[in-house]
Amino acid sequence: MSLRLRLIRGGLRMIVKPLFRITRHALPARIGLVIGSLALPMPFGVTAQRRAGRPDLVRFRPKSAVWTQRPTVLWFHGGAYVSGSAFTHRGMLGRIALASGCEVIAVRYPLAPEHPAPAAFDAGMAAVGVLDLPMERVILGGDSAGGGLAAAICAQLCAQGTPPLGMVLLSPWTDMTLSGASIVTNAARDPLIPVKPMTEAARQICAALPPADPRISPLFAHWHSPCKALFQVGTTEVLLDDTLRLAETLRKAGGDVTTKLQPGAPHVLAFLAPWVPEAQIALTQIGDFIRGLCPPRLPSDN
Repeated sequence: MSLRLRLIRGGLRMIVKPLFRITRHALPARIGLVIGSLALPMPFGVTAQRRAGRPDLVRFRPKSAVWTQRPTVLWFHGGAYVSGSAFTHRGMLGRIALASGCEVIAVRYPLAPEHPAPAAFDAGMAAVGVLDLPMERVILGGDSAGGGLAAAICAQLCAQGTPPLGMVLLSPWTDMTLSGASIVTNAARDPLIPVKPMTEAARQICAALPPADPRISPLFAHWHSPCKALFQVGTTEVLLDDTLRLAETLRKAGGDVTTKLQPGAPHVLAFLAPWVPEAQIALTQIGDFIRGLCPPRLPSDN
């Protein structure tokens, strides 16, 4: 583990995790994520703009023309379903666009508690519908709660017989019943996420929806011929088992899943680039996976 990662883990454990532990409302969480994202600006070489007529969709494009020859990545941001936006995730999404050479479209979906489940799922499915792209040209991606949302949408698309080209999930929250063993075994080891506020958030997010509903807990979805997928998760995360169990579920359904375990990494390690070398490795893995799904390069795709 690099010195930078050790220092950031210590800072998260001593400062951020205690703040999360006493946070009871969505507004402080939203403000905190915005403030934290100021240290992670969008990289050079990427442009960001809202899609015409769709303020809920923000495009991150490499300034090179490479992205025009490649699939589109549709990304659902994290934030425990109560916070987050294209702005808070602009640094990571811009770097994914650069690493993959693909256009990344961030989806703004309605947040809880004002808009409990299945509002985010419905908005995500609507965003897929307006892409005007065949699903074999679309890669779904998401981090944390957004990873769970991306997985839920992928399960629905697979059930409809229109699976996406691939899926990338970073530390996904896939089980609102909180039944994973790591919720308990990693409670003290996770440097960022405290369990009690997570339980309270799940109650607000689900509202009248049963926690095991596949629109909010894709772990319990009926997966049909799932697409190729890349999962990344830290070994000390409380959501470790959310990732491992979903990976096993997809494999049993015939899916090809690559799971990258990140020793001691905090939640959504790739979010910390460019400050942590391990996060840069995570981004390279994401870029390589997406490039591996792309069709053969055209002569102009250099």
